[in-house]
Amino acid sequence: MTRHTDEHRLDHVSPRDKAEILAQALPYIRRFHGKTIVIKYGGNAMTDAALQQDFAEDVVLLKLVGMNPIVVHGGGPQIDEALSRVGKKGTFVQGMRVTDDETMEVVEWVLAGQVQQDIVGLINAAGGKAVGLTGRDGGLIRARKLKMLDQKDPSIEHDVGLVGEIEAIDPSVVRALQDDQFIPVISPLGFGKDNESYNINADVVAGKLAEVLNAEKLMLLTNTPGVLDKEGRLLTNLSAREIDALFADGTISGGMLPKIGSALDAAKNGVNSVHIIDGRVPHATLLEVLTDQGYGTMIRSH
Repeated sequence: MTRHTDEHRLDHVSPRDKAEILAQALPYIRRFHGKTIVIKYGGNAMTDAALQQDFAEDVVLLKLVGMNPIVVHGGGPQIDEALSRVGKKGTFVQGMRVTDDETMEVVEWVLAGQVQQDIVGLINAAGGKAVGLTGRDGGLIRARKLKMLDQKDPSIEHDVGLVGEIEAIDPSVVRALQDDQFIPVISPLGFGKDNESYNINADVVAGKLAEVLNAEKLMLLTNTPGVLDKEGRLLTNLSAREIDALFADGTISGGMLPKIGSALDAAKNGVNSVHIIDGRVPHATLLEVLTDQGYGTMIRSH
């Protein structure tokens, strides 16, 4: 631990309790050894310095105990900040950012430059070996322009500009890196048949990548405790059928739509467990993987 605030010091924990805590992680380390865990990194966990440090330490520890963490990051707040500097304001349709040519330039330099390199640096400083990738590297993410139909009236199509949907993922560069003890950090940028760039929702990229890699777990870090019902209560365990009902009655809306949609697709397509977890909890990633204490909503395929 690099921080020594009273809240985070472990002096009050007896050596025996510390040993007990470590021993409890053993079955999880054994179960997930050699398995791939795709983590969508976003929200407060990405903008709060202490939580950034926690996240980097978590990812390094998972790698050290033999798992294969892969990080896919967003960057909404950072993109908004950069756009406001050039006098533009972000607009959204059904949770997706409308991306014209100028916005795309900003998105590329913020995601693949600033944000990705910050994360790579944090993981390396915590003792890992992170490598930054975009969808162009190794032909990782082929994309085409997203056709977005209106949720209420499918005869209406929204033009959201250079927002992409995934055509194909070639995970060979990711596999090569993780087999060589590196931790891939992926910016959600894809390329089209004419080498044009596309901005792709990071939750969607994380979900598809988890499917293609047959990941054990997909974890989506958010700024909420998980999926909430209309009364604001946490729904900890959901099946595909229950989620369809939450879409239908409007409980799930806005920015949660692409998140839950990709989580559901991943659960239906072979990813063993999908977790939407509260990234505002210190070491949320570690707590989710190495303890039986869940910090969010788990989505089952059936």
